[in-house]
Amino acid sequence: MSDFSSALGVSASALQMQARRIRMISENIANTDTPGYRRKTAAVAPFDGAGTVALGRVRLDQSPLERVYDPGHPLADVTGHFEASNVDLMIEVADAREAQRSYEANLKMFDQTRQMSSELLGLLRR
Repeated sequence: MSDFSSALGVSASALQMQARRIRMISENIANTDTPGYRRKTAAVAPFDGAGTVALGRVRLDQSPLERVYDPGHPLADVTGHFEASNVDLMIEVADAREAQRSYEANLKMFDQTRQMSSELLGLLRR
């Protein structure tokens, strides 16, 4: 039964990781129009063999902020420019789709492991 519980543990930690990733992507999308906002990124931490999957440290994307010309904007400098965010909506949508599909795959693995464990217990009771 320990194989089943370790499989459930890996699936559960992967579900939590993808949920954190989706939350981070949602924050990026919500702040697309926030001047000076830097996109948050995080890589998957290497598998440590302890039966868990984790998201690495959240970092701010250091790519240059987009300079926008709008002399009427309250944050505009003397040249009429201000720094917008560096969030690219197409990248965020693609990342969100990948995270969603990974979440669904891990949920399916969790459910299949649970069903196999239940069926094994049913066979052992006979």
